[in-house]
Amino acid sequence: MPKRSVDLASDGLARNYGCLVAGLSALTLVCFIGSLLVGRMNISVVELLGMTWSWFNGEPMEAEGVSWLVFSQVRFPRCILAILVGGSLALSGAVYQGLFRNPLVSPNILGVSAGCTLGAALGLILPGLGFGMVRGLAFVLGLGAVFAALALARLVAVRSVIVLVLAGLVITSVLNALLMIIKTQADPYSQLPAIVFWIMGSLHRSSWQDLYWALPLMGGGYLFFHAFRFRLNVLSLGDDQARSLGTNPLLWRVSFICVSSLMVAFAVSTCGQIAWLGLVAPHMARTLVGPNHERMIPVTALLGALFLLLADGLARTLTAAELPVSIITSLTGGPFFAYLLYKNRGSGWT
Repeated sequence: MPKRSVDLASDGLARNYGCLVAGLSALTLVCFIGSLLVGRMNISVVELLGMTWSWFNGEPMEAEGVSWLVFSQVRFPRCILAILVGGSLALSGAVYQGLFRNPLVSPNILGVSAGCTLGAALGLILPGLGFGMVRGLAFVLGLGAVFAALALARLVAVRSVIVLVLAGLVITSVLNALLMIIKTQADPYSQLPAIVFWIMGSLHRSSWQDLYWALPLMGGGYLFFHAFRFRLNVLSLGDDQARSLGTNPLLWRVSFICVSSLMVAFAVSTCGQIAWLGLVAPHMARTLVGPNHERMIPVTALLGALFLLLADGLARTLTAAELPVSIITSLTGGPFFAYLLYKNRGSGWT
């Protein structure tokens, strides 16, 4: 192909990719604004614009009353957290799928979700623990589960990706068994419903304090993935290819796993388990821009944020009582994944 034709094709791909990112960003912004408006108490666009203008100008907001409290203390931090959590779960799913070269891998493959769930359940039945302590315990046990899987895999076979996946399944099975023991011993009238509702996932306890932790942790994770996206491309080729290109596969695989696990552990310890998002969003991105992580990472993050914003908005508005967000993600993610399976039949998901 002549050089000029190659340059024109590259320019066209870059232009299409730029339009896609801009379109997804605009759609995410529209959904963010819509999520601020809807809920048990609707806020009009005029009210939203007025409160936003006054907020940024430092004007007193006492006159706005309940609308201001709902906007500033409930919906705004909740919607920002939905963007961060959705993007983080989607990114982690894309990273795990690239590392393990398996399109069916999700962020909970190494037991982080099971560890967080066990930690939260343990915190909910222990007396005297506030919700912050429950989240902290969930976060610590989530990370502990991942490190246990890494340690178990190292004892068996250092360089085998399959052994690492199997170690994660072993740890997950043990943690799920411990969770069932806690459920059987929990008070069926107070503790057990709290555990079940937490497992189903929700953003209804979102607060500014969550954002103070989420912004540096999840933002730093995104910057790490974006900065070293070429390493992820190399690792997805296999260990032998990675070594031939000057990359230490063990070092970089563990680094990516640790950063991903931090993001997932915080997301699950804050919002509970959110099904399907970390599995579906990377496939959507791969369908749109291909397997190159240089383009996949921004698109995956935007799709994850958009997906969770929409799911959370539906969870708040479909019924009189708020639904757990995992119900919405499962009802939409499952059929959509089946569609992707049909569309990509015979393609090898590459």
